[in-house]
Amino acid sequence: MRLSKAEGEKSPANLHRSLTLELVRVTERAAIAAAEWRGKGDEKAADDAAVRAMKAELDRVAISGRVVIGEGEEHECDELFIGQPVGAGEGPEVDIAVDPLEGVTLCAKNQPDSIVVLAMAERGGLLNVARNVYMHKIAIGAEYPAGTVNIEWSATENVRALAGAKGVPLSEITAIVLDRPRHAGLIEELRTTGVAVKLISDGDIAGVIHAVNTEDTGIDIYLGSGSAPEGVLAAAALRCIGGQMQGKLILDSPAKRERAHAMGITDPNRIYDVTELAAGDVPVAATGVTDGTLLGRRPPAPRLGQKPTPSLCAAGARPSAGSRPSTPGERLQLTPQPPHPPFSLGLDPRPPATRHKRRVILGSSPRKQR
Repeated sequence: MRLSKAEGEKSPANLHRSLTLELVRVTERAAIAAAEWRGKGDEKAADDAAVRAMKAELDRVAISGRVVIGEGEEHECDELFIGQPVGAGEGPEVDIAVDPLEGVTLCAKNQPDSIVVLAMAERGGLLNVARNVYMHKIAIGAEYPAGTVNIEWSATENVRALAGAKGVPLSEITAIVLDRPRHAGLIEELRTTGVAVKLISDGDIAGVIHAVNTEDTGIDIYLGSGSAPEGVLAAAALRCIGGQMQGKLILDSPAKRERAHAMGITDPNRIYDVTELAAGDVPVAATGVTDGTLLGRRPPAPRLGQKPTPSLCAAGARPSAGSRPSTPGERLQLTPQPPHPPFSLGLDPRPPATRHKRRVILGSSPRKQR
């Protein structure tokens, strides 16, 4: 099934901002289901629970959706497979990208930064890639000039350019890298330059987001290769919170190249930026399953009806003329205050002149926006 182009002559969906709040309900339900398996050592049970809960809640949302990034091909999994219809069958026609449980090992071991992520876009708005494809990735914050780093440069060239743009010595730059045997050379090269390296065992999406939130995390740059679907989800998040990212697919076998071509990828050597990985209106929702620096800490003993950790919801608007697609928006932190329903973080990435100021409140039932 070819999923890269909008079908027929149908006009693109104009995604309503209220859908973002509905997506948070989806990620929260999946996170609550997965949280039952925190620290119990059963990765499959945690993932299966998240998948079932996400699919059930997605089918209540007023969309006519199809999964373009999911758990795998139709013959590989029962739910959330590529091409599967989701939603109530009414409303805008959209593409859905999901990671029902990023960091299944982190959840099974009850380690930080296991999260649930979901992105939605107009038909054809998300780069469609198979689950078994990897991607070279590089990401930095939105505050640097375009072209500060480049995925084709060496790690040394990139960190030197970044240090120069930041006005600091290399010893004050910190890179985040997945701790994998394939990255041994990259890690050694970075450390040789004097850069500090933060290694993560899992959590590719969270790693990219950490790199663009330097003020909060102390991380300056993400480097390395990881899952291509998670790269698309990370780009969708950056469309909302700001940041620069490049990705290049690793199509290292005839079967992967053939599958990529069938999904609409005609140039296997293309370098993608954030707006090419996730284009148009891109609502994104994420909810934490375990503690983490990305989405905060869960309550010590979650009460009935509370989600495991705070959520993040955002809507990446179509950029207006003259605006930067990755310009970060106003952030509102709404702190959980039991026994009231849990609140979430709301973002509006549109430039100040084009956005309406609003206070987004999430609870157990719909509330009016003020």
